[in-house]
Amino acid sequence: MDHRLLEIVACPMCKGKLTYDKDKQELICKFDRLAYPIKEGIPVLLEPEARLMSLEEGK
Repeated sequence: MDHRLLEIVACPMCKGKLTYDKDKQELICKFDRLAYPIKEGIPVLLEPEARLMSLEEGK
């Protein structure tokens, strides 16, 4: 994941900052508790594709 991309990409729901989870290959929005997948190196920033994170994961 290109760190320059992380500086400009935002959560499509709340427009907040996303963090990168290298192990799970996801972009995380802690505010909305959503995890957006990265497929073949491309972030999929679509709400239907996002995974709702559990309360424990969102900490």
